[in-house]
Amino acid sequence: MDVELVGETAWSGLQPGDGVHVAEVGATEGVPGGWSLITVDRIPVLAIFTILFVVAVLVVAGRKGFFGLLGLVVSGVVLFGFMIPALTSGQPAVWVAIVGSTAIMFVVLYLAHGVSWRTTSAFVGTWLSLLVPTGLGALGVSMARLSGISSEETLALTNLLGDLDFPDILTCGLVIAGLGVLNDVTITQASSVWEVRAAGPHLSRGQLFASGMRIGRDHIASTIYTIAFAYAGAALSLLLLLSLYEQPLNLLLSTEQFSEEIIRTLGSGIGLVLSVPLTTGVAALTVAGAAGAARRSGRGADDPERAAPGPRRAI
Repeated sequence: MDVELVGETAWSGLQPGDGVHVAEVGATEGVPGGWSLITVDRIPVLAIFTILFVVAVLVVAGRKGFFGLLGLVVSGVVLFGFMIPALTSGQPAVWVAIVGSTAIMFVVLYLAHGVSWRTTSAFVGTWLSLLVPTGLGALGVSMARLSGISSEETLALTNLLGDLDFPDILTCGLVIAGLGVLNDVTITQASSVWEVRAAGPHLSRGQLFASGMRIGRDHIASTIYTIAFAYAGAALSLLLLLSLYEQPLNLLLSTEQFSEEIIRTLGSGIGLVLSVPLTTGVAALTVAGAAGAARRSGRGADDPERAAPGPRRAI
């Protein structure tokens, strides 16, 4: 049978033998119709990349990698089982983002890094830091008068679920987008404070905080580039398109698409920067208290994590 390639499928490099999904169109009783291409069957390729990813994580990270993958699965369950249904049913998007992100953080941190005071300090630091991009995102969306309807997907949603609060949906997306890199920074900061404490058990809370901040400043410098280029890569087609318009720069920056990405990047960036002192402060207070408990229990001040209750695994 012959299938006409139109639109993006004409540019996809299809070859004879490639798997595709088709549908019969224009058929009437006793008269066959033609065939229309729905999409290319990409499941085999996606499965191969998924297997390679899982194998790479398990080989390099071992047991910790397994728990990290398990946390990723649970995060997907929270996202698709709670957050998306709550959003489509019209629940307040910002509260959905906070509750869902808190659940994801709790599961991911404790699964991947074990139950310890160190992990708890990272969790508290992450949660406090998450409130910053949430508040700034909501403020930026309101002040910039962003509608949240700037893509084909959001336009389609207005036809299906026109009663959604799209500015709130935009804020929710900002919170979720920054969650991963925020979690990375906070767990690194908590671990840094613990390692400094192990190397210098005589250090005060202030000295622990100062040492942790020296490490955190280096981390900030590199992570800011990470989050900026991540957003730039995701919006590369948009950047290319807008760069071809012969319009003044101030006009381009004021467009809905550009303003969304700028507020998303800067809001997440501010939360990321503030996560370093917040998490470092929480960790400095927690590790000192844990060390005191360890000394009172006779377990030694050089391993304050042993004072944590429940099952323990080192980060």
